[in-house]
Amino acid sequence: MNEIGQRRASGIRSREAFIATTGRLLRRQGYSGTGLSEIVAASGAPKGSLYFHFPGGKEELAAVAMARAGDELRGAIVAILSSHDALGDALCALLDALAAGLEASDYADGCPIATVALEAATRSESVRVVAADAFDSWVSALRERMLAGGMARETADRRALLVLAAVEGALILARARRDLVPLRAVREELLELAG
Repeated sequence: MNEIGQRRASGIRSREAFIATTGRLLRRQGYSGTGLSEIVAASGAPKGSLYFHFPGGKEELAAVAMARAGDELRGAIVAILSSHDALGDALCALLDALAAGLEASDYADGCPIATVALEAATRSESVRVVAADAFDSWVSALRERMLAGGMARETADRRALLVLAAVEGALILARARRDLVPLRAVREELLELAG
């Protein structure tokens, strides 16, 4: 690989390191609790390349990291929901996966979007838009699964929103309480609702 190719590959690695590190830190610490110096140190990427890749600074970097996390979680939601024939089983599998992730992180990793949205959406339009888009994409994934199961569109629209609101609320409560009881309760109610 020539020198230009090596610099390009290094730049791509730096950009990816900034995005991955920012996503991880935002999920655990929120927007205000995550500083650029910490992102640079934890990423291992050269400090000088931060503003090259993200001229809008922390706000731009946070928006990109949140968008990536939102897309990744949407992919996981679709995969989990499509792996079960019965809607109730699919929703239970989704709750089980979220509970396992939360517990494995010792309650540090909640929703990759909600942590930042609760704190920064009123101060940053780009953060608000990315959060809204991520939530909308998750509602859409839920709605499509419900429609595929034969639910009427109007009902699927309402229920998909209800499911996401219940899941997000349960994640916040479980994280604050450091126990899975809220997620288990929502799991049982969604199983009954889908039945």
